[in-house]
Amino acid sequence: METEAEELAERDRSSVPRGRTEGSRSVVRSGAGRAETVRVWWRGLGLWQEAGLLAVACLAVLCLVNAFLVQPFVIPSGSMENTLQIGDRVLVNKLAYHFGNQPHRGDVVVFDGTGSFIQDEPSENPVVRLIGYVGRLVGLAPPEQTDFIKRVVGVGGDRVTCCDMQGRITVNGRPVDERSYLYPGDAPSQVRFDIVVPQGKLWVMGDHRSDSSDSRDHLGDPGGGAVPVDKVIGRAEWIIWPFNRMGSLGGAHG
Repeated sequence: METEAEELAERDRSSVPRGRTEGSRSVVRSGAGRAETVRVWWRGLGLWQEAGLLAVACLAVLCLVNAFLVQPFVIPSGSMENTLQIGDRVLVNKLAYHFGNQPHRGDVVVFDGTGSFIQDEPSENPVVRLIGYVGRLVGLAPPEQTDFIKRVVGVGGDRVTCCDMQGRITVNGRPVDERSYLYPGDAPSQVRFDIVVPQGKLWVMGDHRSDSSDSRDHLGDPGGGAVPVDKVIGRAEWIIWPFNRMGSLGGAHG
């Protein structure tokens, strides 16, 4: 009986593939060894080295978030006053127009004006460009020369005209009530126009109409002043600086 039991036990042990067991153990030992190596290396760092590495890691995470999700944008001019002041920081939602969503009338959008507002992209030293790019990601540097922030007045297919008998801009024959954001004392537009916005494009204007270079100023350029939707970087949704102006920009969808 004892001999039979020993034989059964021997068979049970031999039924487990030796290579798999040893391989699993070696992987565990290897992973534990690497973790221990990292711990020993980290303990050997000085206080300033630890702080520097943590700062670099935080900056890397911040850059990733700003590159793909939300990004601060510094207001460079008075073209959107009084909604936005020079030096304000706004947070731009880069996912606003993904997953089938499209810009609406009244949205405040940041866009790349290359090909619509600017015909030739400015040349720049690669190192300076990289530094500026990182600075813009964290909201410390002014925007690209090709980036603009304006309000959407018309979307693809809209007929936008200026102006009706009361001096108001109309969209598809209906007057637009702009009193909530138009700069005090400004007329809706001193430039008369009557355009049909091409599909896939936007007609955009600044809230400070007398101090804004916008779609009206590019009627004679290729594209007729309309901005392609695929050039929109995102929707400006919150003022995050200065503290006394923090708040949501909301929307005026129409």
